[in-house]
Amino acid sequence: MSLPPKPPSFAEHPYAAFLDRVEKPARYVGGEYGQVRKPWDSVDCRFCLAFPDVYEVGMSHLGYKILYSILNRHERILAERAYAPWFDMEAELRAHNEPLRSLESGKPLFEFDIVGFSLQYELTYTNVLLMLELGGIPLRSEDRGEKDPLVVVGGPVATHAEPLAPFFDCAVIGDGEEKAVELAIRWVELKKQGLSRQERLRMLAEIEGIYVPSLYDTQIEELTGMRVIRPPEDSRIPFPIRRTFVPDLSKYPFPADGPVSATESVFDRVSIEIARGCTEGCRFCQAGMIYRPVRERSPQSILETVSKAICEGGYDEVSLTSLSTADYSAINPLIKALVKQLEGDRVAISVSSLRAYGLSEDLLDEIRKVRATGLTFAPEAGSQRMRDVINKNITEEQLLTTAERVFSRGWTKMKLYFMIGLPTEEEEDVRAIVRTAARMRDIGYRYHKGRVEVTASCSIHVPKPHTPFQWCAMDSKELVTIKKRWLEEEARAHGIRLKLHPTDASWLEGVFARGDRSLAKVLEIAYRLGARFDSWEERFQWSIWAQAFEQAGVDPSPFLGTIPVNARLPWDHIDVGLEDGFLLREYRKALQNRLSPPCGKVAGSLVHPTNVRDAEREKRRLVCYDCGIACDLNAMRKDRIDFLRSLGAIEPPPPPSKAQAEPAPSPSSPRALRRLRLGYRKIGRGAYRSHLDLVRILPRIFRRAKLPLAYTQGYHPKPDLTLGPALSLGIGSLSEYLDIKLDAEAPFSLDGLAERLNAVSEADLEFFGAVELGPNDPAISRVINEAHYVLAFPKSSVSPSFFDELVQAFEEAKAKGKPLFATRNLDGIGRKIDVLPFIIGLLPHEGGMALLEAGLIGNLVPLTIRLRISGQGAARPSEVLEALLQGQGIPPFQSIRSHLGFGLISPLDLPALRSAINHQPLASAPSSAIPHFEH
Repeated sequence: MSLPPKPPSFAEHPYAAFLDRVEKPARYVGGEYGQVRKPWDSVDCRFCLAFPDVYEVGMSHLGYKILYSILNRHERILAERAYAPWFDMEAELRAHNEPLRSLESGKPLFEFDIVGFSLQYELTYTNVLLMLELGGIPLRSEDRGEKDPLVVVGGPVATHAEPLAPFFDCAVIGDGEEKAVELAIRWVELKKQGLSRQERLRMLAEIEGIYVPSLYDTQIEELTGMRVIRPPEDSRIPFPIRRTFVPDLSKYPFPADGPVSATESVFDRVSIEIARGCTEGCRFCQAGMIYRPVRERSPQSILETVSKAICEGGYDEVSLTSLSTADYSAINPLIKALVKQLEGDRVAISVSSLRAYGLSEDLLDEIRKVRATGLTFAPEAGSQRMRDVINKNITEEQLLTTAERVFSRGWTKMKLYFMIGLPTEEEEDVRAIVRTAARMRDIGYRYHKGRVEVTASCSIHVPKPHTPFQWCAMDSKELVTIKKRWLEEEARAHGIRLKLHPTDASWLEGVFARGDRSLAKVLEIAYRLGARFDSWEERFQWSIWAQAFEQAGVDPSPFLGTIPVNARLPWDHIDVGLEDGFLLREYRKALQNRLSPPCGKVAGSLVHPTNVRDAEREKRRLVCYDCGIACDLNAMRKDRIDFLRSLGAIEPPPPPSKAQAEPAPSPSSPRALRRLRLGYRKIGRGAYRSHLDLVRILPRIFRRAKLPLAYTQGYHPKPDLTLGPALSLGIGSLSEYLDIKLDAEAPFSLDGLAERLNAVSEADLEFFGAVELGPNDPAISRVINEAHYVLAFPKSSVSPSFFDELVQAFEEAKAKGKPLFATRNLDGIGRKIDVLPFIIGLLPHEGGMALLEAGLIGNLVPLTIRLRISGQGAARPSEVLEALLQGQGIPPFQSIRSHLGFGLISPLDLPALRSAINHQPLASAPSSAIPHFEH
């Protein structure tokens, strides 16, 4: 494989001209540590993983991490990423006629061979259309030509995505690990054979688990009036389309590498999928149905992945995740092994998706060691009757026992998830939600004397396809309003914090979850009217959707009503592996308040450390055909015994010796520390990392470089570092500085430190030196009291006298003591500030060499501004320019920000920064010597 190309200067990126105008430019520039950038022409297939939500959400999605790793490991494929642009970025792309581009290479989406979307939520459909249009790809499959990319969707919503069907070419139904590579290679090979697009799509449909909507016609189901898929006449086209799944997750180890988020993401940590599928069988849960059977990763692979991810990513928190993490067969010994493995590394462990019962006391003790914040549980329903209806195998006693165990171990916060709008629900069931939360809170009061916070979060049940409740009606908006009022009354009476989800968005989710292809017209109209980010509560606009339904002439109510159980459904052509009749049996049992046991428990396949020997002696073959998946329970049982044995959890551990049982004596004095001062620069992409981003990024770089970091004291210790003055977002630097403390007792050498840091740093964030500080050297915050900025102006935009007028404005204000006011926006409020006290001097035409070093080229004229930094604060260069322009009546530029091309802290020698700052101007040259480039 050829070496990755050296990235071009970011000044050449098509977005560079307007990124300063968007709220979070780090979303769009890439360059994260761990990204993969292959030469564009070195592969056969170019695959863009497109996530229909913002960067912070998409970077937390586990499925994309898996596919990114699998695709890029294949020598014939490259995979890059794109995310939905926020409103400000969309406006800039349209204003500049720029397409949506990938993060790694900056290529437009239309240049890729395949663009794949992950459908996690029905309310991201409009974002799919947004990304297609901005990416230069025709919205509808029928309008795409021979050279257009193949548009693929996957994820849980792909099992019922008929409203979106006219907009994608094919869907991967089920697990994508095996199918992604097969699909990619097959598509480009068929294209090389000269086959037409339609012929290629037909041949893709022959791959198991691939659904090509354009090959299937629809017909009206008389019982409902909905459009359903009818069997194709061509026998080569499969019907139904059977989902694909990976029987053995060990064939696809969870990736420990991949891009490390450049800005704070929703789940800003390394998350490890420890199992797929769920044993519980909750009747409202689509994931619990379509991801059957349960498949667990081996404990050793999990431990190895965690260790590698922490080392390579520099994370300080790891999360174990699955649909029901507490049901992982070796969860107790696994957490104990993780705690031991990460001991001393200051890495926190969190465990997601905990069910509200069955948490053993020793498991809670282990979790408590690494996680001191609140716990989240999901009882789902408040009354026992409703928990039986939804098959939530929890009793009131188990809920209260869980609360007892949690609060007695020091926790003071608990969040409980519930639903309203479940089938057969009555007023007493709704009010029981808050009353259950109050009983659990009261147990906490006994331990913490009122210092307990319990939050009941209530969402609205949406009947989802492929679940026993797929035939149920969804509560009307009016009924939901009444139920919310009942909850609010109870919350006031019991003093419980209540969080309610919006009604309209849930209602629309229900329409599109059970919708058919007639909704495609509604979807496109709503998109044209401005619907975007409908899953964001503050951005959802019901008025747009109401107008879209009216214009399309589509009545949404049939999709929300009760569906006859003998009617064909819009998603019946998708076979998720469940036996015919299983969902209907479960639906009828729900209406009778009857429980079904969790998967495997009836057959005795669940193994715990206490019954391993009995399980090993069991010779009966365990096979359960209840749901149709036909799990090999014998293999499951054997795997679980092997997992427990590999962790040493079967034989009881020997009792600790007296020496082991006694706590180690606390050190009599704090550990000795070493202080370092590091110099770094951030240009290009680095300029778009905010100060808060650096606070996150830098410690991860230091952990990757294995620096023995010292930590602050307190409840949540952090690496002990101090950054210099913060630069405004979008302003790069040639010289910035920070102080960091290290454990003096750990072996460590300064030799080659900058090179070691750069080897694990991000693109355009470069370290250039390090010095050790003495005990009397002041902190960096007390040393730097001046900053030098170089502003780059297009030569065509400034008159010959422009700089002279600026200097004159400054000198006159300084001589007369006349304020130079600029407006600073603080929390949406404009506040006037006088920038005159902060200005040391203006140096026209100086700083040209600094611009070159920063990679800024073009027909530019520099201006260096020296600004004072004091305890009273500092001024921004944009504010100085604004004040000087306004003060003298000089016509302002169309956009001041667009001309502030670069800000630079003076490139001083690090030794000079031990105790004093060297106020030398930037390397400069006479204006006649400044190179000019037509760009």
